[in-house]
Amino acid sequence: MRFYLVNFINFFLTNIDRIDILFFMKEHFRVAQKLGLMFRPEEPLPKDVKSWALKQLNSSSIALGIESVGSEVKPWPKSLQPDLDQRAAMWRLYRENVKKQRAKIEGYDSQVAIKANRENNRIFKHDMLKFSHRNIFGKDQLRIRLMSFWNNHFTIGSFDSREVIGHAMEEAILANLNGSFSTMLYKVITHPGMLTYLDNHISAGPNSKKVARAKRNGKQAGLNDNLGRELLELHTVSPSANYTEEDIKNTAKVLAGWGTWFDSPIKELMEDGGTTNHWDFYKNDYAEPGNKTVLGKTIGTGKGGLKQLTDFLANHEHTINYISFKLAEHFVSDSPSQADINHIASAWRANKGDLDEIHSAVIERAVLSKEPKFQWPMNWLFQVIRLSNARYFKGWSEIYSHSNARMNTDKIFEELGQSFWEVRQPNGYSSKKDDWMSGEMFERRIRFAEAIWNTDPRIEKVDNIMERIGANNSTKKLVASVGMSKKAQFISLMCSPELMGLENA
Repeated sequence: MRFYLVNFINFFLTNIDRIDILFFMKEHFRVAQKLGLMFRPEEPLPKDVKSWALKQLNSSSIALGIESVGSEVKPWPKSLQPDLDQRAAMWRLYRENVKKQRAKIEGYDSQVAIKANRENNRIFKHDMLKFSHRNIFGKDQLRIRLMSFWNNHFTIGSFDSREVIGHAMEEAILANLNGSFSTMLYKVITHPGMLTYLDNHISAGPNSKKVARAKRNGKQAGLNDNLGRELLELHTVSPSANYTEEDIKNTAKVLAGWGTWFDSPIKELMEDGGTTNHWDFYKNDYAEPGNKTVLGKTIGTGKGGLKQLTDFLANHEHTINYISFKLAEHFVSDSPSQADINHIASAWRANKGDLDEIHSAVIERAVLSKEPKFQWPMNWLFQVIRLSNARYFKGWSEIYSHSNARMNTDKIFEELGQSFWEVRQPNGYSSKKDDWMSGEMFERRIRFAEAIWNTDPRIEKVDNIMERIGANNSTKKLVASVGMSKKAQFISLMCSPELMGLENA
């Protein structure tokens, strides 16, 4: 089998420029590949795929999954979907256990604490599996793809924030997909995950009471511009707006005061933040007094200043053009036309950033464009699993069980080379094909396809998959060229240029 894999990689990389990739894939699957996660074998194909895609924007987003590999699909249990207060409590318990382990306290059972931390207090592992189940079993495949796009746009990734990344994905992004970009922007920027990730929770205005108090006591406190910089550079206007260092500093001053502490119960923090909501926590003592000016816009003082700023930035012309390009590049084409970008931007302007209208414009251009769109490793994996009806990921009751047949979820994403729960570049994962096209990345897909085949004997037959999706002639020839081995045929189909969304170079 190893000989086959090596030969397949060499053949693919050597002949990529000569492969005739004509997209004969059925319209249903061509659109679902670009915008969604492909149709499972039991799902009926829609009569009108464009209408289906548009309806998906408002479909019900129930988190579906499996308790164990052999069980039926059902909603995720509420006990595994804690709110922010519960997550904060779990985080505190985790930290307390770690401290006790390091201190080697007499009479303290460190092994019990280690097991509790591994299985009860690290909710991000449940979040990773829930996200995977959503992609594989969900009825709202287009919404989940949009959630992934926006989660990548609003990158959060650090050890201290990953316990709440899943919450940010679901409650700040998915829950606001049908609102305005302005609302989503505000909800993400004020989420504890983002504020902790970029250290805004310790940022204090230079003229704040916090800084004055620190100086009197011989301590240090001051402004942190990490989030202010990324809000302008990556989340909204982009460097094309020609903002200045002063704009960045003033943005940071608007943000000063925002951010909670997970180290204490929220009820004990009332005096600092004036609220029992971790997601609305604003420390007046850290705030910079007075108005601020950002890109020529005067922003008022106090807690309400941030909403003024995000509303302004959300519909700024540079924000519209920048994110319209990103949407087109991710969903429409590796090299989107100016017409694609303009269509999305026009919908944004005409509807004041209404995400339903923006996403509808993306759907229209993706359906119209006949060019294939290269798929992230993550999306490709979920599409392969859906097409083949495989049970590759564990169930939620099996997260901590040891199995040689199935990797743990975090290990799967690590091997895949793409995870929303790991530290990565602030600008997120690239949508450009060239950034993912290497012999190593291609070999990883081959290994995953082989592992999926080896894991589930109930997997859908290759001929059935090719017939259902309407595989093109190049794909059929590629599958036929590997001989009679069903495993080899499966791997060649799933790693074919057509299934990866490649175009002729």
